[in-house]
Amino acid sequence: MDLQIIGQRARRASRQLARADTARKDAALIALADALLVCQDEILRANAEDVAQAKARGAEAHFIDRLTLTPQRLQAMAHDVRAVAGLPDPVGEVFDQTVLPNGLRLHKRRVPIGVLGVIYEARPNVTTDVAALALKSGNAVILRGGSDNLNSNRALVQVIHQALCRAELPADAVQLIEDTDRARVLELLKLSDYVDLIIPRGGAALHRLCREHSTIPVITGGMGINHIYVDATADQDKALDVVYNAKVSKPTVCNALGTLLVHAEIAPAFLPRLAARLVERAVELRCDPRALAILQSAGYPLLRLADEATDWDTEWLALILGVKIVDSLDEAIAFIQAHTLEHSDGICAQDPQVIARFIHEIDSSAVFVNASTRFNDGGQFGLGAEVAISTQRIHARGPMGLRELTSYKWVCEGDGHVRW
Repeated sequence: MDLQIIGQRARRASRQLARADTARKDAALIALADALLVCQDEILRANAEDVAQAKARGAEAHFIDRLTLTPQRLQAMAHDVRAVAGLPDPVGEVFDQTVLPNGLRLHKRRVPIGVLGVIYEARPNVTTDVAALALKSGNAVILRGGSDNLNSNRALVQVIHQALCRAELPADAVQLIEDTDRARVLELLKLSDYVDLIIPRGGAALHRLCREHSTIPVITGGMGINHIYVDATADQDKALDVVYNAKVSKPTVCNALGTLLVHAEIAPAFLPRLAARLVERAVELRCDPRALAILQSAGYPLLRLADEATDWDTEWLALILGVKIVDSLDEAIAFIQAHTLEHSDGICAQDPQVIARFIHEIDSSAVFVNASTRFNDGGQFGLGAEVAISTQRIHARGPMGLRELTSYKWVCEGDGHVRW
C-alpha cells in the first residue's frame, strides 16, 4: 500500500466533504446504518474469522470481548450511526461575532479539521463510530486497525463505501490501511502533508509510539485508572449501586472502575455490604491492610493484599478492583491525584462542600458525582458516539464528538477598510 497515494486521496476527499451539505452527509449516515443490518451476515462471518484466530492465539478474555461482534452489537452500532445523523451539523456554525470600533465585522466559523488518522486495536465498533463522526463533521479519515480485526474492518469499510457512493460522496473519505506491518503506522505518523490529526486508541505503548514518532499533532486518551471515593456522608445504598455498576457492567472498557476509596468512618459497614454484591460476579479485590482485615472478617473469598508498587497504577480491564481505606477527603484527593490517568474519577457524597472540593481539585476529563464512571462515553453524553476520549489539556477533552473534530477560521468583513 502506498500511503502517499492514500493521503492524496484523503485530502481530495476532505475538500469535497467540506463542501457537502448536511442533508447529503446525513443521507450517507442513514444508508450506512441500514447497510450494517442488511449486510449483517457478511460482517458477522468476517468477525467470526477474527475471533477464531484470536482464540487460537490464546488471547485474553477481555480482548476477545472487545473484538466480538453480535447481532445486538451491530444493532447498537447502527443506532449510534443514526444518532450522529440526528445531531446538529457543527460545520459552518458562526460564533463569537463582534464589530470593532473601526466598523470591521468579525466572527469565527466552524470548519472541519481536514484529514484524521485513527490508529486503534481490536474494537470493530470504532470503525463505524469514527467513520460516522468524521463524515458528519466533514473530515476524511484514514483508519489503521490492528491485525486482529482486519477481516471485520474490511467488511465494515466495504459497507461504508457503499453508503458513501449511495449518497454521492467520495469513497476515499474513509480509507483502511490493510497492511498490518508496524512500519505502516510509522509511515502514517509522518504523513504530515496530508494528515492533520492523529488519534491513537489503544494501550500505553501505542500512545508512546505516536507521541515519539509523529510529525502530526496527536490527541491521546482511552486509558483509565479510574477511582470512586465513597465519603462518610455518602448515601450508602446509592453508593453501592454506583460502585457495583462502575466495576461489573463492562469491566473491559476504559471507563470502568479501577480503585475504590472508602472513608474509614463507614468502611466497616460499607465494605461487607459491597462484598455481598461483588461476590456474585467473582470480583477479585486487591486491598490495603485495613480493607483486607475487614473483608477477611466478612468472609470474602477472593482477596489479595495490594502490591503498593503496581496495583494502584494498573488498568485492570477485568473483574479486579483495588480497595483502599482513607481517613479524610484530603487523603482521597491526594491519592487520586497521584495515581489517576485523568480519565474518569468520581465521588459519592451528600455534603455540598465535600463535593465542591472534589470537583475543584480532581482535574480528570470527566468528574462524576453520585454517578457511575461508565457514563464517560460519547453516546451517553449525547454526542452520538466518540472518536476517542481525550485526556489531554487541549481543545478536546473527554469524549470527542462532532464539535471536537472541528476547528474554526476567522472571517473579517469590511467596507473598503485598509490599514496603514
